[in-house]
Amino acid sequence: MTGDLVADTALVRLDRSALSEAKSILFHAYRHEPTFQYLFDSSRPGYDQRVRATIREGLELHFAHNQDALGLVDEDTLVAVAFIGSPEARFSLADQLNWRIRMMLTAGLSSTKRYIDYHEQVHACLPKDTHHHLPFIGVHPKYQSKGYGRMLMQVIEGICRESPLSSGIGLDTGNARYLRFYLGLGYEKVGEVRLGNVTETVLFKPCH
Repeated sequence: MTGDLVADTALVRLDRSALSEAKSILFHAYRHEPTFQYLFDSSRPGYDQRVRATIREGLELHFAHNQDALGLVDEDTLVAVAFIGSPEARFSLADQLNWRIRMMLTAGLSSTKRYIDYHEQVHACLPKDTHHHLPFIGVHPKYQSKGYGRMLMQVIEGICRESPLSSGIGLDTGNARYLRFYLGLGYEKVGEVRLGNVTETVLFKPCH
């Protein structure tokens, strides 16, 4: 990890050496999310294992495609992470054979199919112009509501503005609290995806 100071917090670029910490933060960030509870069926035994497997395989795929990952460090503790999909990376999960095999072996066939379908529906709502997207972002539970999420989003928007290939940033959430947060940052609703009883809102913010 390498970094610069942002206010009293260090901004770092993450590599594979940070995978363990990043996976832990994202697991705690996503396991209670309505979207993940639907996709990986929280009513069935093994839910935590399916969530962990999905995060692990997602991060491995992210690094395999040489995508960017950032973190915020406070007093030597990684407190927030964001995995950023670049405008050039427009691949479909359905086409990632090795990822699909590992997902089916660890998260199960039905969860893998649901996850792929969800991703395809979300991407169908987003603008066709090349843009950044956020497959994973999370703040350590002990450090939430302290401005780290907002700080990380500002950094990501700066990266987007500096890219001549990017028209903006796309993301999605099924959490009403996070929806208010993103709307407050200037993101606009561009679509919805129904996931059982969950409404996943797809958002986009132009960066130029």
